[in-house]
Amino acid sequence: MTGTPRPVPASPPPFDPELGAALGALGEVAREPYTPENLVARQELDAAARPRPTVERLRADGRFEVAELRVPGGPGGPEVTLVSARPAGTEGPLPLLYYLHGGGMIMGNAWSVVPQLLRTWAVTLGLAVISVEYRLAPRTRYPGPLEDCYAGLVWAAGNAAALGVDPDRIVIGGKSAGGGLAAALALLTRDRGGPAPIGQLLLSPMLDDRGDTFSSHQMAGVDTWDRSSNATAWQALLGDRYGTADLPPHAAPARATDLSGLPPAYVEVGSAETFRDEGVAYADAIWRSGGQAELHVWPGAFHGFDTVAPDAALSRDARAARTRWLRRVLSAAERR
Repeated sequence: MTGTPRPVPASPPPFDPELGAALGALGEVAREPYTPENLVARQELDAAARPRPTVERLRADGRFEVAELRVPGGPGGPEVTLVSARPAGTEGPLPLLYYLHGGGMIMGNAWSVVPQLLRTWAVTLGLAVISVEYRLAPRTRYPGPLEDCYAGLVWAAGNAAALGVDPDRIVIGGKSAGGGLAAALALLTRDRGGPAPIGQLLLSPMLDDRGDTFSSHQMAGVDTWDRSSNATAWQALLGDRYGTADLPPHAAPARATDLSGLPPAYVEVGSAETFRDEGVAYADAIWRSGGQAELHVWPGAFHGFDTVAPDAALSRDARAARTRWLRRVLSAAERR
């Protein structure tokens, strides 16, 4: 639901020069919005552009141990596929990053994000990763994707010994739609008394179905993921429940009125992205509820900036900040 239109500022915040150049090199296609009319075609294009790497490829000539696991789903739901990976030859229970991929709830897969997770954190921090193949909208609407994520988390925590991970050192995280799902999962496992993660890594999280923040209007037609694409994705996920007044916070975490009792959060957005204001507001709501949140607003960054320009200075700074936060959270849990 878009609500009452806001006055659109004369101009959005400027892009970081390096990031802007990288985005410009992609051409206008990078900012073509998703619509209900082109959704199926765009999903097919994305699936072709992001093929699933094989398990053998993910093992990287023996540097990593990788397995595909089929685990029980939620009540009445199908089995859930988890991609489990860790540096080869590591012993003892490792901390676990339980990761939910991005793609607006309508695209993406669990396999494609694993190489980056392994390169960035598994070796550096000595942790295991699990990437979840949750069902996508509109074929599966809320709460299906979230229930997949919850079922996988419950299974992983309950089978920690077999996985070689520490059930008391699990961090949940994700980017974009995955960040929104991670925030929703933190709320859901709190409310159900499920596994208690020690942190939530929320990278440009997709939190608010209402699409009426200042930044959503300011970045319309400019950001790589703008309010038109966002509305299309939320409609695909929620169906007839899209924009309703009684939508539960597990569907759209920005709707939550009680953010107490959650694990410490790392919240990251760009100053030039659609999700800027909802991410800032979510961190503020955690603080107001007495919780812990570390907020980063990267100047001149658009949605997905570090994927488009991984070698840009700002992308390197962002990865370093995420790594420092993860190291602190894991170290604090180890000292308990």
